[in-house]
Amino acid sequence: MYKLLTTDGRAKRGEFTTVHGTIQTPVFMNVGTAAAIKGAVATTDLQQIKTQVELSNTYHLHLRPGDTVVKKLGGLHKFMNWDKPILTDSGGFQVFSLTSLRKIKEEGVYFNSHIDGHKIFMGPEQSMQIQSNLASTIAMAFDECAPSLADREYIQNSVDRTTRWLHRCKAEMQRLNSLPDTINPKQMLFGINQGGTFADIRVEHAKRISELDLDGYAVGGLAVGETHEEMYYILEETVPYLPKEKPTYLMGVGTPANILEGVDRGVDFFDCVYPSRNGRHGHVYTNHGKMNLFNAKYELDERPIEEGCGCPACQNYSRAYIRHLLKAKEMLGMRLCVLHNLYFYNTMMEEIRAAIEEHRYASYKKAKLEGFEMKEEN
Repeated sequence: MYKLLTTDGRAKRGEFTTVHGTIQTPVFMNVGTAAAIKGAVATTDLQQIKTQVELSNTYHLHLRPGDTVVKKLGGLHKFMNWDKPILTDSGGFQVFSLTSLRKIKEEGVYFNSHIDGHKIFMGPEQSMQIQSNLASTIAMAFDECAPSLADREYIQNSVDRTTRWLHRCKAEMQRLNSLPDTINPKQMLFGINQGGTFADIRVEHAKRISELDLDGYAVGGLAVGETHEEMYYILEETVPYLPKEKPTYLMGVGTPANILEGVDRGVDFFDCVYPSRNGRHGHVYTNHGKMNLFNAKYELDERPIEEGCGCPACQNYSRAYIRHLLKAKEMLGMRLCVLHNLYFYNTMMEEIRAAIEEHRYASYKKAKLEGFEMKEEN
């Protein structure tokens, strides 16, 4: 259940109540592909760094350890010791990224595992069944994420198929939620808007899927090669045609600047691997631009990554020490950078929510973007 608390321009401040707790929106979901954040980050760490939602990957968990294994162990929440909401993506993006290994049919997609090459079939029903076994809070519909450079005819056919698949996802989700052995009978379903960079196809698709009265709606197929300006334009054109009384999720986005722009266009949910991936490579986010801790100028720097930051890394360690760990290839260095970056993102979302509540989002966004554009600290 989504409750819109207030708006500031198009920016929305809401609450999304689930069986695993209430999510304050806008929110950034911390990505734990295989039921863990890469970088030796535990769910107990996530509790400390203000994580609201963890996101796991249907495709990867289906391959290992296997969704039936997770079900036997009590579902994903029990398996990974996490009591807050979990969103599972449908596996569609991963399946469709296996260009040379898959074949698309009306019934679904035939593909080969990237691990050992064995043949797998996944369609709307199979994706829903896997996600039901995982017992996530929110399941994503199975869709086709078309190539960003696909022509109009391909995109239109793909979107039409995605719509037909969405109807099948909804029916299967309702069936699964009614079964006596379903771990989470209150699992929610989000549909996904597609259409490439064709605004008219996007808008028409948004209208069609809005009629299904789902728990939430995502905008997919962006941040896959188009420019930031094209992405923002598509959001401006499309989001107004998705239900305002339901959460809107921009999939796989993005940088702090992308999130600020997305919020400004009515987006509630975000996810991206950037904070953890960049952290594992010694790149850390601050309010004064991104820093590369491998740089020699930090060798004797006794300051924390960012003054005033409450993350475990900044509270306890210096730039010089973390740089030493990274250079020595000690896993602790990577872990501290990931923790800092996730804390930075989660804290930024707190600030965003406060700015919308106080109807000063435009000035907050402007000041934040100006800070990100600064060069690395000396």
